[in-house]
Amino acid sequence: MIRVLLVHDECLVRSVLAEWLRREPDLAVYDAPWRTAPGRVRSLRPDVCAADLDCADAVGIPPLADLRGANGPAPGLLVLAHASRPGLLKRAAEAGALGYVDKEGSPARLVSAIREVARGKRFIDDSLGFGFLKAAEMPLTRRELSVLSLAAEGASVAEIAGSLHLSHGTVRNYMAAITRKTGARNRIDAIRISQGEGWL
Repeated sequence: MIRVLLVHDECLVRSVLAEWLRREPDLAVYDAPWRTAPGRVRSLRPDVCAADLDCADAVGIPPLADLRGANGPAPGLLVLAHASRPGLLKRAAEAGALGYVDKEGSPARLVSAIREVARGKRFIDDSLGFGFLKAAEMPLTRRELSVLSLAAEGASVAEIAGSLHLSHGTVRNYMAAITRKTGARNRIDAIRISQGEGWL
């Protein structure tokens, strides 16, 4: 029996999808919103954690590392994604996700992906290929993403500088580079573009 934790912030979608998956005789399916998912991973110790990459509580980037569990073997991470959010695909890959299912695809693909990931195999929907190609083109460095992430939360230049142990001038230089690299008009536009691409 494959133990699956389905993580999705929309209760109706999560409940219907979990109920549909429970029809499979080899799947034991549990579900949780992002907020309680890390605790459920620790208590249930699922074989596969299938998580929707749209997280209501995070500023663009779901806390994927929290789903890997602290003790015992980590569950296989499978993500439900859109090709239009290449930054999130890249973040999922960095978090060690094995499976990538297109949210526009058929539910049968999710079942196939769960079984593959439970065996420790990689599963990637072909339709997400272009998203992965775009993810490789992400123009921002990790440091620039850290600066922009704090800016997206409403932090001032002084607060960003304090949090990241940088000078005010360095933060301003990072913001100028971010604006240029994203093709944005200003800081707000850079945040909007980066969130839209899933970089942030």
